[in-house]
Amino acid sequence: MEGRPEVIVDVVFEDGFFFLAVANIGDRPALDVKTTFNRKLVGLGGTRDVAALPLFRNIPFLAPGKEIRTLLDSAPAWFARARSHTITARVAYSDPEKRPYKGAMTHDLEIYRELAYPRGA
Repeated sequence: MEGRPEVIVDVVFEDGFFFLAVANIGDRPALDVKTTFNRKLVGLGGTRDVAALPLFRNIPFLAPGKEIRTLLDSAPAWFARARSHTITARVAYSDPEKRPYKGAMTHDLEIYRELAYPRGA
């Protein structure tokens, strides 16, 4: 078989909202995808630890090209709370032949602070 799964955790910024996306950008399925973060990600207006969602504990099957995303917070709410704006996500998963893979992505949400977006958010 050619290729491999390649799972990433990305921060998507749209219309003043931050989303966390788990995506398989590879060309093979990823199995048993687990994501851990370097800290709690208190979002949704300060009401929930988004990093604790079942989405990040285990995705049994993530097809090639598939993305699953969840709302993290609005930009105004995120930046209003004093904390580090750096997020590190670590992913672990395997391919159908049970070969293990790992990866880590670091995102700095501070880069989005000065971007213009519609204020309906």
